[in-house]
Amino acid sequence: MPALRLPALDPDTVTVRRGSGYPEPFRSRMGDRTKRRLGDACGLTRFGVNLVTLGPGGQSALRHWHTEEDEFVYVLEGEVVLITDEGEQVLRAGDCAGYPAGKADAHHFINRSTAPARYLEVGNRDPADRATYPDDDVQYSTDAQGAARYAHKDGRAY
Repeated sequence: MPALRLPALDPDTVTVRRGSGYPEPFRSRMGDRTKRRLGDACGLTRFGVNLVTLGPGGQSALRHWHTEEDEFVYVLEGEVVLITDEGEQVLRAGDCAGYPAGKADAHHFINRSTAPARYLEVGNRDPADRATYPDDDVQYSTDAQGAARYAHKDGRAY
């Protein structure tokens, strides 16, 4: 079978990124999490699409919400526990969740099962976005060049 060429691609050909951009002590809390940046690989610039795999015990992110970015997640395989301000619920293959920009309902996933879980994560890319992490002493913004900037809630850099 011939190799796909853009605009099509085989997700397995996209570089696997391990870990997190969070500073310590938060980075290591993500556990076994990998992402394939499918949107970037396809040349998309206005929204991102990531294929995420969470190993057992892995977590998607610190619990957070965005000021300017919508997020959407569609579970492909396995199950994850969605934790929001309202509590917990299990999402399985075929389930989805959406988080509107500006809605102060912090969320994240944890894989409490014994098998990997995979999902698609989709979000717009707004340079004015800020993320709030109610459970942790961290905040997110971007600098003038668009690079991620993590700081303590009082503004001190990590």
